Amino acid sequence: MDSKLQWTAILSSLAVILAVMLAVLWSNQNRFGAGSQKQNVQESQSMSVSEEEPTEDRNMDPARIGTDEKAFERDDGFFDPERNAVLEAAKDLSNHLSLIVTSIEKDLRIQIVDTAGNLVPGESFFVELEKTEAAEGSSKDGRYKDLDKDGVIYIGDLDAGEYLVQLSPISGYKVPASQTRVKVKNKVEYLPIRDISLLIRKESEIDAAAEDTGEKDALADADKTEMTDLKAFSGKTKAGIDVSKWNGDIDWDRAKTAGVQFAIVRAGYRGSSTGSLVQDICFEANMKGAASAGVPVGVYFFTQATNEVEAVEEASAVLEWIKEYEITYPVFIDTEGAGGNGRADGLDIDTRTLVCDAFCRTIRNGGYQAGVYASRNWYDHNLQTRRLEDYYIWLAEYRSVPLYQGYYRMWQYSSKGHVDGIEGNVDMNIMYE
Repeated sequence: MDSKLQWTAILSSLAVILAVMLAVLWSNQNRFGAGSQKQNVQESQSMSVSEEEPTEDRNMDPARIGTDEKAFERDDGFFDPERNAVLEAAKDLSNHLSLIVTSIEKDLRIQIVDTAGNLVPGESFFVELEKTEAAEGSSKDGRYKDLDKDGVIYIGDLDAGEYLVQLSPISGYKVPASQTRVKVKNKVEYLPIRDISLLIRKESEIDAAAEDTGEKDALADADKTEMTDLKAFSGKTKAGIDVSKWNGDIDWDRAKTAGVQFAIVRAGYRGSSTGSLVQDICFEANMKGAASAGVPVGVYFFTQATNEVEAVEEASAVLEWIKEYEITYPVFIDTEGAGGNGRADGLDIDTRTLVCDAFCRTIRNGGYQAGVYASRNWYDHNLQTRRLEDYYIWLAEYRSVPLYQGYYRMWQYSSKGHVDGIEGNVDMNIMYE
């Protein structure tokens, strides 16, 4: 075979081989491509199915909330406890009780509350008290009863230390299965009491005529020089009034126009018989009215506390009431007589001074300025005034020139003042800036 023919044969063979290879490749591409495409379609279908909303069973029970939030409205038996375990469980919780236990100084106040945090009155509750640590003095472990059925059990004169409190079973209620652990404090700390609102009573719940019996001791010492006009004696003084429910409805805009530069509003009082903590029925109206007219305010509370613990209670109640208002002037404790039969009328000088100091310390610890209100005779004969001069002393003495020789920063010079916007008499005051 010559060379030309030989080369022709070689090239022809290569062409055939190349054609075969191309055919194989084309066949494999079609096969693999179709498989990938099929896989992609399957994955796409799978994703689309997973992302769709769950298929709804059109034959499903129409009372099922899972498919229709308002289906229960068409279910006549939804509120039947035998068919609805959720409602039955909620009903079951309504009679559960719990304890709120606090200590101020060598005492315990145990409050029995429901699931909403409200006191549960009208029941003869018992608690078991158990001491867990040894302490000086005799222990007062034992069983204590809510004698007046107000939902509060008070235990005084306890040894300091740790105690366990257990509410005894009572018909119609579920009591805590475990004991409440609490530490009885050895010394008062003058801090606002948590949940003091549970101890506060509305005036409609008490006999106000028998409880709100404070008397102005300064009246017996007044003379004919008592001034009745609103006065500011110099540029460093402010002219003001103090008001309570006895002043009725007040037109605060007119009072401000008449020259009232500040007001001390009665927040409330402790009942002179039962010792209930009561808010003045005009307190909110006076606070809002004064604020609307732009009259800056302070507040006062008529005390009938017989010890430091009760003074801390009174201050805590006031702090609870004033927290939503702007208070520019001090918060005063009003220490006066209650007709001779008040629960605090017979306090000795030292105890009464401790009461005023405890109130003021608690008010200060609550973030406000504190002060004491009393007549000249009260300061001279019923208080150790020098121990209180770190606070604002508010003197009541109804004469043109006070005879009081102590230090004071506000003077109530009249109980017979007249101010436009207030019907009848109103107390007049000078604040020395």
